[in-house]
Amino acid sequence: MRPLLYLLTFCCVMALAFWAYRENYATQHGMKEVNVLRADIAHLRESISVQKAEWAYLNRPARLRDLTALNFDRLQLLPMNPDQFGDLARVALYQAPPSDMSQMTVDMIELQTLTAPTEVGAPKP
Repeated sequence: MRPLLYLLTFCCVMALAFWAYRENYATQHGMKEVNVLRADIAHLRESISVQKAEWAYLNRPARLRDLTALNFDRLQLLPMNPDQFGDLARVALYQAPPSDMSQMTVDMIELQTLTAPTEVGAPKP
């Protein structure tokens, strides 16, 4: 009986050694993959920063102004003027519906969605 116990113990030790060996190499492989991914991430971040710098260089106001002057015949772009902007008083503001929607009828909801919002300073009906 004792030799059988020694044999089972020896088999268990060998199985655990094989498992530890495989886990060790799997961990090393995983660490290599992580290092490769970190290097890729660093490379991509550097590439993104270079592209941001190129974009900032290409979007310089003086360069864009020169390009619009060169291509005026085709693009017809003009500088912006303050009179091209609207007045705040002309902007219609959205009025939220009442919080208790259960007491509104279907006709009231349809009427509310069909009517245009009132302008700022206009009396409310």
